Amino acid sequence: MSDITATLPHRFPFLFVDRVTESEPGKFARGYKNVSHNEWFFSGHFPNDPIMPGLLIAEAMAQMGAFAVSTSFGGGLLVSVKDLQFKASVKPGDRLDLSFEIISERGPFLTGKGVATVDGKLVARADEMLIFRQPK
Repeated sequence: MSDITATLPHRFPFLFVDRVTESEPGKFARGYKNVSHNEWFFSGHFPNDPIMPGLLIAEAMAQMGAFAVSTSFGGGLLVSVKDLQFKASVKPGDRLDLSFEIISERGPFLTGKGVATVDGKLVARADEMLIFRQPK
């Protein structure tokens, strides 16, 4: 977890990446979040049928994007998301696999594609996530 908190400014309860399994700065990053039965959001979303809120899945994809940003930058800020689609629910006990691939770069901005799956099944995707790269 120390490598993750060295890259991401997020902390509990808003840190949605448990492990980065593969990354090539400037190109892509892959990793996952183990979705625990004890997640804070399940008590209200929804008590009798808990599912991970879609916008938190999108946030997890964006956090994975931070590991795809070139190491010559100090991180990134999510600016916009286009074509965000949710295809299935994420339940307690699921492992949420995350990937982020950089599609294009222009100045301090990069555009990437985020994908989230559970057991190989697509649960969410964002075809265009615009990130502003911060200088170190």
